[in-house]
Amino acid sequence: MNTQDYINIENELGAHNYHPLDVVIHEAKGCWVVDVEGKRFLDCLAAYSAVNQGHCHPAIMETFMEQAKKVTLTSRAFRNDQLPRLYKKLNELTGYEMSLPMNSGAEAVESAIKLARRWAYDVKGVAENKAEIIVATGNFHGRTTTIVGFSDDPSSNKGFGPYCTEAFPMHEYGNIEDLKSKITPNTAAVMIEPIQGEGGIVIPPDGYLKAVEQICRENNVLFICDEIQSGLGRSGKLFAHQYEDVRPDMVIIGKALSGGFYPVSAVLADKNVMLVIHPGEHGSTFGGNPLGAAVAVKSLEVMVDEKLIERSNEMGNYFMEKLRAIDSPMIENVRGRGLWIGFVLKTKARPYCEKLKEEGLLCKETHVNIIRFAPPLVITKDEIDWAVAKIEKVVKSFD
Repeated sequence: MNTQDYINIENELGAHNYHPLDVVIHEAKGCWVVDVEGKRFLDCLAAYSAVNQGHCHPAIMETFMEQAKKVTLTSRAFRNDQLPRLYKKLNELTGYEMSLPMNSGAEAVESAIKLARRWAYDVKGVAENKAEIIVATGNFHGRTTTIVGFSDDPSSNKGFGPYCTEAFPMHEYGNIEDLKSKITPNTAAVMIEPIQGEGGIVIPPDGYLKAVEQICRENNVLFICDEIQSGLGRSGKLFAHQYEDVRPDMVIIGKALSGGFYPVSAVLADKNVMLVIHPGEHGSTFGGNPLGAAVAVKSLEVMVDEKLIERSNEMGNYFMEKLRAIDSPMIENVRGRGLWIGFVLKTKARPYCEKLKEEGLLCKETHVNIIRFAPPLVITKDEIDWAVAKIEKVVKSFD
């Protein structure tokens, strides 16, 4: 079958909950993917940062295959020999005392919400069913009905109500005075993205994260950072919140935690928060399974051993420097941290993405006029130079 054959089947038999570019990927390695007709593309999305280590990383692949031959799923009714290794690796790497493994990022966010509410009732003394978690404008934390209920993006939440909006008051992202005005005795937590990814790689004002941390400490409120996309090297540091030297009470991770091989996510916290939930009160059939745990350990080892965090910082600065050198009246701004770049246009971004696809470069628009460039962290300077030449060609074709 050719590309159009696959597209026709997908359109006819699959739910229409995505609007993908019309490329049908057949295989991938490193930063490159190949479609069903043999054309190569440079991947500048990295599966929304799930393949930071590069597609089909050989060391992660080997671990995946070895573990799959032993045992893939035991359920948490029994213990397995891989999950303790993941707990230990996360503790050593992040400094948090405990972790709670789940599968998707949205599940980890839901877990953090449950932890925050239970902490509010059992530790802070908030009246039952009154706990509030303050979120931010422009947020994206996932797609469950709870999470879309506190989004201000109509494409995420319209038509899926009713919502419990009073449980999730919203402050203006980056506005500390507005955040202060939302704090009440019922506030359990403040949950934010240290850099907003789906919002278009939005970086908050300097000092914002530090001020959020201080407000939380002064008001006995938990500080939660969603690092599902921004974490594990994507922003040029292990976690994006480290740009302001803060230590959240909870950190939510996922995506690159498994190098794209298997859905693995987790909540990181110290014992004073994590142990408020007891056996039988939360769980997941697949969360913490031996296959996912083994893959996650190896994915973290690859990130450290190959110095992908440092590489993200170096290559990201290089990529942004090259993009800022493109002279076009259609470019409004280039912003980012590490290899997480928002290419802001003065017009709709989708036509640019479609034309870049024809040039052999894959990326995705967000919020109408922004292109995200987020290649695997293994990208080289030569590959960046190749990409920038294609980007400049396409941008100038619209001038």
